[in-house]
Amino acid sequence: MKLGVVGLGRMGTAIVKRLLKAKYKVVAYDKDVDLCKKIKRLGAEVVSKPIDLVKKTNVIWMMVPAGKVVDTVIKSLASDLKKGFILIDGGNSYFEDTVRRSKLLKKKGIHYIDCGTSGGLRGEKTGFSLMIGGEEKVYKKLKPILKAIAAKDGFEFFGPSGSGHYVKMVHNGIEYALLQSYAEGFHLLKNGTYKNLDLAKIAHVWNNGGVIRSWILSLLQEVLDKDQDLKNISGAIGENKTGLWTTQEAKKRKIPIDLIQRSLDIRSESRAAGGNYATKLVSMLRNKFGGHPVTLIEKKK
Repeated sequence: MKLGVVGLGRMGTAIVKRLLKAKYKVVAYDKDVDLCKKIKRLGAEVVSKPIDLVKKTNVIWMMVPAGKVVDTVIKSLASDLKKGFILIDGGNSYFEDTVRRSKLLKKKGIHYIDCGTSGGLRGEKTGFSLMIGGEEKVYKKLKPILKAIAAKDGFEFFGPSGSGHYVKMVHNGIEYALLQSYAEGFHLLKNGTYKNLDLAKIAHVWNNGGVIRSWILSLLQEVLDKDQDLKNISGAIGENKTGLWTTQEAKKRKIPIDLIQRSLDIRSESRAAGGNYATKLVSMLRNKFGGHPVTLIEKKK
């Protein structure tokens, strides 16, 4: 089977690499010519416009930012998509948008699969966590592809259209609170009763047998091994919309998610007021696992 991929950013490129490693033929597109050249050197075929993918495959994986970009890509493809074609949205789309798109495409006989994708920069090496929604019969057809992209036991089908993106949305909401919790604990360790504690050693010890050991804590140790003061790092934390969507959905369902809501508020406050040591750590962690940009403090002349 030949698979089309639209979007060759960090995650899209990693997915292409895993497919190529599994001996799948891949035809790819990105508006960035340099990214196309890079992926071509790795063995993928590239095309100059998205519509050309339709001529070469009947399955396209979209790895583009949530929102209007997804609709734009679909619009660029829709006129030539034939009945039975499969479109996969592997980005962080809002689940209600996914349901809307699925209904529109279903009228044309096109299958629309939502696939929440987690794993960050290391997903290329270790495999991704994939959360799938849509038609189960289509999911079953795609299982070999999903197995090539995912970590061992790292993909599951969760239900009708939107359910995969819904699960990923809540995953990201939980991530907000986890990052903030780790960061606040280390902020207290840095400025608490005992001065000059080695924070990297603490992270290392906790991650070997401690109840709170995790991949996030391993990444935090990597940050602290390099720089424990973070004097040149801004405390302003960026964000995507998945945390906001999680809190909106919880409010709609009257489900209390106080920690997630507070972590979202802290990010907003950090961008307005500059944040603190904890928000610097969160910013660095986001960079570690997802390659998200870190703002540096400009040195005074």
